[in-house]
Amino acid sequence: MDRVAATTPRVEPLPQETSPELQGEFEAIRRNLGFVPNSVLIMQRKPKLVKAFVQMVAAVWDPESRVDRGFKRLIAHVASRAAGCRYCMAHTAGGALHFGVDAAKVAAIWEYATSPLYSEGERAALDFALAAASVPNSVSDDMYATLRRFWSEEQIVEIIGVIALFGFLNRWNDTLGTPLESEPLAVGEKFLAPFGWAPGKHRR
Repeated sequence: MDRVAATTPRVEPLPQETSPELQGEFEAIRRNLGFVPNSVLIMQRKPKLVKAFVQMVAAVWDPESRVDRGFKRLIAHVASRAAGCRYCMAHTAGGALHFGVDAAKVAAIWEYATSPLYSEGERAALDFALAAASVPNSVSDDMYATLRRFWSEEQIVEIIGVIALFGFLNRWNDTLGTPLESEPLAVGEKFLAPFGWAPGKHRR
């Protein structure tokens, strides 16, 4: 368990009432996530950025997606792990639970390559996410060919959309040291800490 002292975020989250013009966006996020995250409460200093971000998030998490929305959170989790963003790792594990992924499967995410809870197709997508989120990008032609065995082009576009969205979020939250909210912090400490995760600078 992380023993690092609580830190002060580089930019403080603002109260939601700071931006009356964003209440619709905040409500959309709350319906999707269950709460408005500190990342967005920091971002509201630039309302146009919040509006654009919410549109992108709505497209990525579209209820009509061809890729299961719970599994998309696991894709985002593995991408965030590659980037080293502990804030997003906790959020995506919590998001997977929120969208119906079994707790045992979430707990096994760091062992997806060998866990019987993950199918061959899921492993291919998560391998792809790990490689695509790495710097430099390490997706190979062989890896993409394996992905194509299990996923359609439409689904692959959705998968890459998740990875690309979290490229933004990983850098946003890791740079700012965004403080973790209580719910994802609890998820991280329950499901991820046994495998070495700790909130670090994101513990307030």
